[in-house]
Amino acid sequence: MIIIPAIDLKDGRCVRLRQGDMNAETVYSDDPVMMATQWEAQGAQRLHLVDLNGAVDGNPHHLNEIQTIVSTLRIPVEVGGGIRDLSTISTYLDMGVQWVILGTTAVMQPSIVQEACTRFPHHIIISLDVKDGYVASQGWLEQSTVTPRDVLNTLADCALAAVVFTDISRDGMKTGPNIDAIRDITVATNIPLIVSGGVSGIDDLRALKFKVPSITGVIVGKALYDGNLDLQNALEVLNPTFSSQPDSSTQLP
Repeated sequence: MIIIPAIDLKDGRCVRLRQGDMNAETVYSDDPVMMATQWEAQGAQRLHLVDLNGAVDGNPHHLNEIQTIVSTLRIPVEVGGGIRDLSTISTYLDMGVQWVILGTTAVMQPSIVQEACTRFPHHIIISLDVKDGYVASQGWLEQSTVTPRDVLNTLADCALAAVVFTDISRDGMKTGPNIDAIRDITVATNIPLIVSGGVSGIDDLRALKFKVPSITGVIVGKALYDGNLDLQNALEVLNPTFSSQPDSSTQLP
């Protein structure tokens, strides 16, 4: 299980939101590239980028910032937010993004996900952002009547790299991950699972590793930025063989 620091981009800055509310932001840096290099220097094996403006508007807003981050880092990067067509997917992959994350598209236009997996196998991740049992879309502003299992069943034959599961009610709240919901997803699919939402510190990471050992990674944001979780310490605790030197050859699902 790896820890994946998150950088949420809004208006060119690194922010964190509370439960996805665009009006409830905390700004952590005006320099997302510096923040990205900081996480790499501390031993991150992978970085999670989200274009928040893009997620709401349906088209990328931070291509330049993301291009600079990808060009600067040696570790792989995954990107989500506002990616709704094959052209945008291709743009990100061509600039060196390793994995493109599709959320709204997976719910509203699964055929695009299916085509993307055919053209770019194992470079597509779907994001299941869930509230009250149903998947949200449009930057979490709209709630569908589709369950996570519905989405997974529709895309069962796709060459997906991973699934990101986020419990919206816990995102940015540091109240602990939703272990029961995460277990349900692991039962529903054999696709590598990355979880997000609610991590408050090292004890939550230990609980995930012990109770849901099959998960591939955990995306962490607010706990890192607020200092409740030290990335290097967490990596050493969870992975005794951890080295702070990034390995650009690491291939992760």
